[in-house]
Formats: sequence, structure tokens, C-alpha cells
Amino acid sequence: MGTKVEEARAVGTTGRLPISGNGCWIDRATLDDGLTVVRSHYQPTRDLAEASTQNEAGPTLVITYGLSGESGFVAEDGASLRFGAGRTTLAAFAHTRGERHFRAETAVRQLRLVLNGNALSRYLGEAAMTHLASRKGIRLLGEHPTTAWCRTLLHPLLSPEAATPVDRHIAALTLAAEHLRPLMPASVPSTSSLRLSAADVEKLSRARDLMHTQMDRALTIPYLSVTVGLNECKFKQGFRELYGATPHQFLFELRMRRARTLLQSGCQVAQAAYAVGYRHPASFSAAFARYFGQVPKSVSPG
Repeated sequence: MGTKVEEARAVGTTGRLPISGNGCWIDRATLDDGLTVVRSHYQPTRDLAEASTQNEAGPTLVITYGLSGESGFVAEDGASLRFGAGRTTLAAFAHTRGERHFRAETAVRQLRLVLNGNALSRYLGEAAMTHLASRKGIRLLGEHPTTAWCRTLLHPLLSPEAATPVDRHIAALTLAAEHLRPLMPASVPSTSSLRLSAADVEKLSRARDLMHTQMDRALTIPYLSVTVGLNECKFKQGFRELYGATPHQFLFELRMRRARTLLQSGCQVAQAAYAVGYRHPASFSAAFARYFGQVPKSVSPG
């Protein structure tokens, strides 16, 4: 005989909740309006069926990263999903009731990114939202092995106490953008010149300011574009038109100039490297030499 429990829920900041009192737990953290990270660990002593209901007015997208073990979800209409270790699953839920199933004495660890409401409106747009909401129940949108670079981005989400809020936000948005990109409509015309509105210019200026203030972090195009509220295509094209360089080129030059200033002020090479976003001083030194034609150690304070 299995055990059946109602799913525990949390609202707001991170909090670990025991599930059914048998060593299983769920940990939720709200990173932004409509963007939640859920870590879970299940190892029930008996087969476990956990009730789950999606009551949002619109659709909910869930990106599930299987870390160990295997679980399943069965909806009331009989549709089902499987989640396995080393696999990434993207699914849409709309007015769905069902059960998550876990086998006895099997450790199942997962991390889920849950997007709904304002987050989906910001990242996908209303047209894609309407399309997702047109079908009730569950819909499998993608399932594949978790790539190495995605596993790296999971680290600050799996160990939140060892990462800053900004690093967690960057990681979550970069992961979300990678998996949501196929759902985004192509809305930018392929013309040689964009007509940038005042709102577009303000958003691109915010992205430039983020590059100035957060260059010590692993800034990515997905993170910058969704943070300021532009799709990636318009962000890259508009940035080049407004500033005369691609976002990558602009950020690289900012980092090199900041690093030179730091070295001239007496900063050590490794310190300068970390301050401008390089994890490995050797990579920084090679980039600096390519840009300035001299190695960082040759820069004299003064």
C-alpha cells in the first residue's frame, strides 16, 4: 500500500518544508515576480503519491532538472510525464490536477524553475502566452540530457547559501532563456536599421549600466535582455545601433579598460581579473594582451 499526501506549499522567500514526515522536503525561493526556484529531495519509505494542483489563471511553465532517481506525474485525464536523473524536461501546465509519484526507498533529487504570470508575460510576450493557454492540461514541450554548461549554472541555485542573490538571478534567467527561446515569436524585422523608441533606448541604457556595475559577474545576453525587458534579437541589434558595438564587444572593452585602471592603481593581476569577471587569471592575461598588446604584469602603477 502506498502513501498519499497533499503537496506542501510555501510563499515568499526560501523555506524548507518537510513532506509527509518521512525525510522528504521541498525548498522554494522566489527570485522575481512569477519566477520561483524549487529544490526537492524525496526518499519515502513507502511508495508515495503527492497531489498537485495548478490553479493559476494562466499557464505555468516548469523546467525540471533531474539530479538523481526518477519520478512521474500523472494528470487526471491520464496524461503523464517522467523525470529522470541527468535529464531536463520543459512542460506547460494549465488548470491541471494530478499526482507526483515516487518509489519507496529511492532517492529522487530535482531542481525546478517555475514561471507563471508576470514572468511569462515579460519573457515570452502575450502572443506566446495566449498560445500556451489555449490548451488545458499538461503539455510536454521538450526533454533532453542536461548539458554541461547548464549543470554549471545549477550550482548557485543548488547551494543558495554560497551564492549572492544577483548570481542566483543571473543563473536562473540564463537557464530560463535557453529553454524558452524556442517558444519566443520572432518579432524583430530583419532590416538594416531599427526604429528605437524612447522606451527601447532607456532599456538599452539600463543594460549598459548593468555592464558597468556588474562586470565582475558572469553576465550573459539572456540575463541582460530579460532583465531590461527586450527580446534577445532586438536587444543585440538595438545595442549595436545605439552604441556602435555588439553587447559582447562593449562589455569586453569595458572590462579591459577597468582592468587597466585597476592595475595602474597597484592592483595585483589576479585581483584585477576577478574584479572584471574572469575566474582564471591566465585567461584574463591572454585577453588583456590581445587587447592592449602588452601583458598585465608590464603595467606600472602610477
